[in-house]
Amino acid sequence: MNKIKKGIPFMDQHDENGFWGKHGGNFIGETLKQPVEDLTKAFEKLRNDRGFLDELEYYRKNYIGRPTPFLELPALTKHFGGKAKIVVKHEAQAYSGSHKINNAIVHAMIAIAMGKKEICGDTGAGYAGSALAIAASLFGLKCKVFMGRHDMERQRIQVFRMRSLGTEVVPCDQGSKTLVEAVSSCIRYYTANCDRVHMCVGSCVSATIWVKICAWAQSIIGKEMEEQMIDMFGKTPDELNLNIVCAIGGGSSSYGTFNNFIPMENVILTGVEAGGPQGKNKGADSLSRGKIGVLHGSKSYLLQDDKGQVSNTTSVSAGLDYPSNSPLHSHLVDLKRLQIMSVSDEQALESFKLVSRLTGLQPSLEPCHSFAAIAKLAPKSDPDSVIATNCCGNALKDMDILAERLKLD
Repeated sequence: MNKIKKGIPFMDQHDENGFWGKHGGNFIGETLKQPVEDLTKAFEKLRNDRGFLDELEYYRKNYIGRPTPFLELPALTKHFGGKAKIVVKHEAQAYSGSHKINNAIVHAMIAIAMGKKEICGDTGAGYAGSALAIAASLFGLKCKVFMGRHDMERQRIQVFRMRSLGTEVVPCDQGSKTLVEAVSSCIRYYTANCDRVHMCVGSCVSATIWVKICAWAQSIIGKEMEEQMIDMFGKTPDELNLNIVCAIGGGSSSYGTFNNFIPMENVILTGVEAGGPQGKNKGADSLSRGKIGVLHGSKSYLLQDDKGQVSNTTSVSAGLDYPSNSPLHSHLVDLKRLQIMSVSDEQALESFKLVSRLTGLQPSLEPCHSFAAIAKLAPKSDPDSVIATNCCGNALKDMDILAERLKLD
């Protein structure tokens, strides 16, 4: 595949083997082949079922609180020199505090439709796990969430939140004890129990069907954002001098934001990766430094050593601390449709202070990377241009880390 097709969602532009160009696929064991086929058939039916869509719209409007706000940040615009107008999709206003609830609700509804009584999932920053715990409670499902021990320690409030909702949080002590091990453990559990358990993958990773479900669930962000831009500017996005800047880890919020704009050739898409501690070269910037490899059932750019072993990564942001990315993003990079930047821990922390003090918004550490990238891009932008981003989560989960690193007292 050498070009983007118009009129077909990018998530659906894979071949018969589930590949977007060189990326994607279904690198799964024999045990999962039938469950994956069953899930694929169920999803393709449900995404076109009027009853399912009406119920989803009800929960989006009345439970999640959609549409989420879209607003200008004039103080940031002025601070960065006034050339580019800074606007933000305030996805942190969604119930649960982040965009992750969009995917969790969809997966819980799929589980119910398929007759499953239990749902399992992974989490790094804790928002995917908390959202799944909320959705499981809402729909009466038993819930188990896998989380790296290191992430459990730095996201204690999210662990409490999940447990208070009745979810079992399973610590993962292998490797770096972060998101990569949580996903691995979740897949192992699902493989052993796939006859009775539904698996929710919180990012656009893993085998093709999980990439597509997450991408489809999160695409509501870009759909709303396109409509809100037209209302704000009186022009279609491709008539604006527009750059959309989003942080990339597993790709759920960034793909959801980019989705509607991918076919618009005049709109620049910028992905921001976690560079980790400044000067250490140990960040989670797989689209910048990775080589093609297989992780968690799909092929994409992957940080690995000379022997092909997955590299440990380090980031102040638990949600971006993942050694690979979505095959959707890897293919967009190959197509030269997505440009990539890297932001260090220190730059992300500074952007938290700046955005907090100039706008009153307090983004989680994931979108802080986006704002740090905007600080680099905005002063060099053309006059009358627009830079849009997605504040995909609030900082409540990160307050312990922020207090320790920023030492504002």
